[in-house]
Amino acid sequence: MYSSKNIFKMIKTLKYFLPIVFVCFFTSNLFAQKAENPWAVSVGADLIYFNSNENIEDVFSFGAPVLSLSYYLGAGFSLSTQYVSNEIGKTNSDVAVTSFDNYIKYNLSEKDLMPYLFAGYGFTKFSEGRQNSLITEKGTTNSPLVGVGLNYFLNDNLALNLSVSYRNSNDEKSYNHLQHIIGLSSYNFGIEDSDKDDVPDKRDACPNVPGLKEFAGCPDTDGDGIPDHQDACPEAAGTKINLGCPDTDGDGITDNKDACPKRAGTFEVQGCPDRDGDGITDDEDKCLEISGKPNNRGCPVAERDSKSIINKEDSYSDVAGQETITESHESAAELVQFLISDQSKIVFVVNSYQLDQKAETALLHLTRLMVKFPKTNIYIEGHTSNDGTWIYNMKLSEKRAKEVKKYLIGKGINGSRIRTLWFGEDRPIGNNSTQKGKEKNRRVKIN
Repeated sequence: MYSSKNIFKMIKTLKYFLPIVFVCFFTSNLFAQKAENPWAVSVGADLIYFNSNENIEDVFSFGAPVLSLSYYLGAGFSLSTQYVSNEIGKTNSDVAVTSFDNYIKYNLSEKDLMPYLFAGYGFTKFSEGRQNSLITEKGTTNSPLVGVGLNYFLNDNLALNLSVSYRNSNDEKSYNHLQHIIGLSSYNFGIEDSDKDDVPDKRDACPNVPGLKEFAGCPDTDGDGIPDHQDACPEAAGTKINLGCPDTDGDGITDNKDACPKRAGTFEVQGCPDRDGDGITDDEDKCLEISGKPNNRGCPVAERDSKSIINKEDSYSDVAGQETITESHESAAELVQFLISDQSKIVFVVNSYQLDQKAETALLHLTRLMVKFPKTNIYIEGHTSNDGTWIYNMKLSEKRAKEVKKYLIGKGINGSRIRTLWFGEDRPIGNNSTQKGKEKNRRVKIN
């Protein structure tokens, strides 16, 4: 179908065409024509097929360039002007063919794969050659044209274009033919893009700051999927639930508001741990297991002599006005015995926060003690083994602590006397590399 002469011509055409491709790929301020980009140009090459090959050496003729200019009218319609150059291989000579067309194009979509239809009117000129040449007798012919095409957007700046059109003529001295075009289509000019982020100002929510297409031209400095103008911590990756801020220790207090961002704590002490719930952080509390007073370094005050001295042995005294109520040593011993026994440790099966019969028996005994000692408050610590993720274990330890509190409240104990804390897998008492160690760690501890 192709002669060696025509193949050589195709190679020459590609030499002409490839530099244009190179320039298009490395031109940064270009945009594919869509609704927001009205003006566009295209560069390509064409392949013409002739219905009749009388006195024509090659039925197919490959040539370049194809140049077009188009303007987007709206609602998918564009108005285009196109210039095409080619060369026909005739038996005794080569004859140049040029065409100039005007047509209306209709985009069937505005997605990355954009098919379109077009129709219009064109003029084709067969250049003069030998006097006896059949083509020499042809001149400029005018004819209607119809066609289909496809734009495939390689990126925001460049699209590959394929099209085919049929040229019909009522002039008996002219040729009807098909024209195929391949090119780099519709890189745009004249569009304002102040921040050079490939998002036109017309649809850029942040026109003066380079950003990302998926955020309408706004930046996302920390790459957390939340644009900076909606991110409370634009330089630290976080989550949407925390408005873009991180919460390293998972205690529900974001790092920018957490005085102890790497250790789970409570809101009352700005995110720092407070094991005994007395409002004094563990770092400053000299009595971690017993609720105390701020002016006594977190330890309880000995009420008998009203002196602010540390007294770990007298944890059950309280003051109401001038009256001091002191539990008997015998009663105190009964409560302490429970707290130091295994009964104060409620053990759970893996991935569970349900209380078993043994746990309910221990909690029933604790209920009686709390009724007997109405001035006594407790705190409940939830813990887990290291099975599962850190976040999952933190939630599971919370559920375990709250389940124990729920049971006690259900038995009539005032909820204000019970404080819950949870630490996930962070405070093991057993070796998490063994099954027995993990069983010890799946617990609730009552203090």
